[in-house]
Amino acid sequence: MVELDSGLWLIGLGPGDLSAMTTAAIESAKSCKYRFLEGYTALLPPDEEGKLSDMVGEYELLMRPDVENPDQLLKLASKSAVALMIVGDPLQATTHVDLQLRAKAAGITCHVVHGISITTIVTGAVGLQSYRFGRQVTLAYPYGDYLATSPFELILDNLQRDLHSLVLLDLDPTGMGIDEQKPMSPAVAVDVLRRSAEKVGENIQQWKIVLCSDMGRPEQRIFYGTLDDVKSINDGSIHCVVIPGRLDELEAEALSRWN
Repeated sequence: MVELDSGLWLIGLGPGDLSAMTTAAIESAKSCKYRFLEGYTALLPPDEEGKLSDMVGEYELLMRPDVENPDQLLKLASKSAVALMIVGDPLQATTHVDLQLRAKAAGITCHVVHGISITTIVTGAVGLQSYRFGRQVTLAYPYGDYLATSPFELILDNLQRDLHSLVLLDLDPTGMGIDEQKPMSPAVAVDVLRRSAEKVGENIQQWKIVLCSDMGRPEQRIFYGTLDDVKSINDGSIHCVVIPGRLDELEAEALSRWN
């Protein structure tokens, strides 16, 4: 394998099932002198971590402080080829767009190898029209007595516009991006939605939502039901939620498959 010149390669791994990783992603990662897996904006399932080493070579896990304050990473990339591997698409998170801009400011070439993102998978698999999704939202863990209501308010804004909401669930209860990540469960997500609704004076008891679990993997599951129905689901490891806006006839039929 020919080693690449110096620079930073942002490499998308796809949704977490490494069989969906592109040939370009595999070859680029193998050709870099140093490889890192970004471990806080998205997670690679534990059973895939060993497979990644077999596919591209040894790598180190990089957490939030070293990505958001990337002096050491960029210093390395100024002299050698460095791969930062990211679950999903590498530019899905603004963190990596910022890293791309920092590399440019430092005069370091930054290459992007795209991967399949959760946005692409979910909007297609659920059966809702992609052009009818509003702003994407991340539902954050509460921190002590503090509960951020801005994600819920964005969902309400989408609903007022008859738009669907893709709601990603937080991975980090501490908010620090350092410790082992703990993906938010359906039960916690429903609790956060209810607490947010109560805080802003909104009644959501009649809501029906879509729970998407382990998307892009062979065991992926989709369920459409009430908040109580979703709260009771314990299967799966990584989840996200779709909150539908107004449904047209085709969308209503598509969602009925997941009851």
